[in-house]
Amino acid sequence: MMKIIGIFLIAAVILWIEVPPLLEKKYKKELFVFSILLAIGVGLSVTFFVFEKPIPNPFDILTIIFKPLNDFISLFLK
Repeated sequence: MMKIIGIFLIAAVILWIEVPPLLEKKYKKELFVFSILLAIGVGLSVTFFVFEKPIPNPFDILTIIFKPLNDFISLFLK
């Protein structure tokens, strides 16, 4: 429970540091993207600590996508 509270406190500090300059400069799109990415990061972190599931590696997804393509191309290069 303390780890989850720590994650939210760190996210609050990040928001406190990063959001005022974005609002001051009227960077609405950047603020939107920043908020989405921070929410995804906090969500993944909390999910990891609550359900104790490993966070998947993005490289695994790329391997799943490009492995058949690699196999197909290697057929023609032999």
